[in-house]
Amino acid sequence: MDIIAVIEPWTTHLLILSLSFSALLILCLPIRYTPPKDGKSRVAVLVLGDIGRSPRMQYHALSIARKGGLVELIGYDETPARSELLENPSIKIRALKAPPKYLDTSTAIKFLFFAPFKAAYQLFQLLNMLLYEIPPTTNYLLLQNPPAIPTLVVAMIVSILRGQKVVIDWHNFGYSMLKMKLREHPIVYAAKLYEMIFCRFAYANFTVTSTMQTYLRDSWRIGSPIHILYDRPPSHFQPLSADARAGFLRSHPDTSPMAEKLIAGKTKLIVSSTSWSADEDFGLFLDALLEYDRRASAENFLRPSSVPDVLAVITGKGPEKEMYLQRIQDMEFQAVTIKTVWLEAADYPKMIACADVGVSLHTSTSGMDLPMKVVDLFGVGVPVVALKFKAIGELVKEGVNGTTFTKPEELSAALVKLFDPRWKELEKLKAGAIKETESRWDENWDKVAAKVFGL
Repeated sequence: MDIIAVIEPWTTHLLILSLSFSALLILCLPIRYTPPKDGKSRVAVLVLGDIGRSPRMQYHALSIARKGGLVELIGYDETPARSELLENPSIKIRALKAPPKYLDTSTAIKFLFFAPFKAAYQLFQLLNMLLYEIPPTTNYLLLQNPPAIPTLVVAMIVSILRGQKVVIDWHNFGYSMLKMKLREHPIVYAAKLYEMIFCRFAYANFTVTSTMQTYLRDSWRIGSPIHILYDRPPSHFQPLSADARAGFLRSHPDTSPMAEKLIAGKTKLIVSSTSWSADEDFGLFLDALLEYDRRASAENFLRPSSVPDVLAVITGKGPEKEMYLQRIQDMEFQAVTIKTVWLEAADYPKMIACADVGVSLHTSTSGMDLPMKVVDLFGVGVPVVALKFKAIGELVKEGVNGTTFTKPEELSAALVKLFDPRWKELEKLKAGAIKETESRWDENWDKVAAKVFGL
């Protein structure tokens, strides 16, 4: 038998098959970036999370549109976004499908089993969206980090295949958030290495603190530009006049029963926004309120009305809410009332603007990010008592616009001092918080971010 005669047909078939596969692969490649005829910047803003609960990325989208750019806002459409964003013709929301419920990664065990499958699901969904559904005239991809997996590797692929410029907006670090769940598991260190490698494909970076900028530049040796873009409140967060405050307190169902005492200052209003998650020890706040209740009761027994009663309004959604609600029901107070509420977007700025003091329990997993809730409070001119961590001093200035604490006893003591009229401390911090209202998101964004997108 002639071996060559047998091999040649197979070689020919294999060659034809290889060429056909290569041609098909080329035909399936996404269209490269093509400059738009109108010269406008087009930005895909990616949030691998709920768009409605991602205020900073919503503000990015609105700022880009305000400067004349066009936005493709990508994320989960679960909570309604801001009305001005939904009504803006320059912003198009592209909703992602949430991963199947059986790919739950809420616990460490579930994460180890299902995280790879969830990441694969998100990977293919994002690649399809960014490579084939988003117009090829889109020249920038603005990416929220974390989550880092799989978004950073997706961004690298998009930058290579489509030629888009990737801009990473660093809210925190993905590996540090993963460490909360898995502690010292090797996966955490693999995630850190992954984050360090794939972030280097970025054209530019934004960080929420100077501390984070220094870390990325000096420890991770990132060579692309790193701009500090502090969170600042948008224009719809404004202080309320005395009449507007009284009107809201009387009209809102959670404050109306105590409205007259709140208006007269006989009861003080504390507002705390929380995600009811593991990175916020809400038990610390409850312990402080118990201590405040004890001290207020004792003070008022000796000197009536020296320390006022308190209404604590707690807003937000999250996984640990039910656990804390049960604990609240079991607690007994004399001078403290606790209300847990979910506020609509229009009511949230008004409620926090009615507060005498805001409390932040945010503990950064990296020590390098800052809580948006404090920014919101400063936007309406309300002083803040914040849990102390590495970067918080970039936002809360001790004795100027707020104060910090590390233990329940310190929080309780701070509240007693602020609300005791003999100290006059609250007036001083209020003045500092009102000064913070002068710095707004739009002006800061125009100065720092607009040039990155050619706007």
